[in-house]
Amino acid sequence: MSKARIKIASTEIEKVNQVCNYIKDISEKTGVNMRGPIPLPTKKLKLTTRKSPDGEGKASWERYEMRVHKRLIDLGIDERALRLVMRVPIPEGLNIEIEMLD
Repeated sequence: MSKARIKIASTEIEKVNQVCNYIKDISEKTGVNMRGPIPLPTKKLKLTTRKSPDGEGKASWERYEMRVHKRLIDLGIDERALRLVMRVPIPEGLNIEIEMLD
């Protein structure tokens, strides 16, 4: 039986969980096997800048951080389930990859 590996990544955790729930509902409706969502390590991108524009005065810093949350879902697939997964509404700012495995 072939399966699909779905990789989901976004900076907003609510969007990731929302898409995972959609896919979980599809697997329950169609009765296909599902493994996941498996949480992958969150990537933290950090940026530190100096608050003062000219270098004079107090040495104070601003720290910014962007977190990229990732999930992995393995879905045993048939044609109907795949068609439903393709129709899942994908929110703005969410990256999704579907890879077919044998």
